[in-house]
Amino acid sequence: MILGRMGLEKHIAKDFLADSTDEEKTYSFKNMKERIDFGLKEAKSITKSMWQWILIGVGFGAVIHNYIPNALIQEAVGQAGLLSVPIATILGVPLYGSCIAIVPIAIALFQKGLPLGTALAFMMAVSALSLPQAVILRRVMKLKLILIFFGVVTLGIIITGYVFNLLSFII
Repeated sequence: MILGRMGLEKHIAKDFLADSTDEEKTYSFKNMKERIDFGLKEAKSITKSMWQWILIGVGFGAVIHNYIPNALIQEAVGQAGLLSVPIATILGVPLYGSCIAIVPIAIALFQKGLPLGTALAFMMAVSALSLPQAVILRRVMKLKLILIFFGVVTLGIIITGYVFNLLSFII
């Protein structure tokens, strides 16, 4: 909602925006084979324009994943006190992981005594703010839009983490 009201469309790569002067293209298909052929052609076109960025992003994520130990994250976040939520959020950014893969890590952090909101902030940052995804998004968005997106999402994650930490103390 916040990003939508900011009018940031000018920061999206031109080749990904429909030209407002062109009429919207509509396609009609006689059968399922034509529909599948069209879908495959479009998928090939998108993949052809994005493959380098995807490869760079996944490669960057693999390097980070293999060289940042989980123990370092647990130690840094566990000793941070009130700053644990922003630190957990920042530490989650360089890691590359899927939503499914990060859940067991967040549960382990919580079971080792990390407050619920802090564990959630870490989990959300890994899922929503990964640097490899930013590298991939760089093909579609200008750097300013990526930074605004990261800023708004980071603020939302930190607020959510503090709210959950507060609720866990109240309940």
